[in-house]
Amino acid sequence: MDMDLKRLAKLSRLKFSPEEEVKYQAEMERIVAMVEQLPDLDASGPLIDPDNPMQLREDVSEHHFTRDELLKNAPEVQAGCIVVPKMVD
Repeated sequence: MDMDLKRLAKLSRLKFSPEEEVKYQAEMERIVAMVEQLPDLDASGPLIDPDNPMQLREDVSEHHFTRDELLKNAPEVQAGCIVVPKMVD
């Protein structure tokens, strides 16, 4: 599979030097080749065995925080939500 590193870099807003392009192009091709060698999953059945108790466990939490306790750690809160920087124009 031919990886278009320049297109991927543009989409992810990354800039590479010519040397980095050569290096990362080779690394991406190796990653794709490795993934292509992974066995196909049979999506027709469950990925876990519900009869195996080692795979399923009850979710347990030792800490029970209130919303206000959690939000006091956020740098900025507005209307009960954490304010984050805009990532997409």
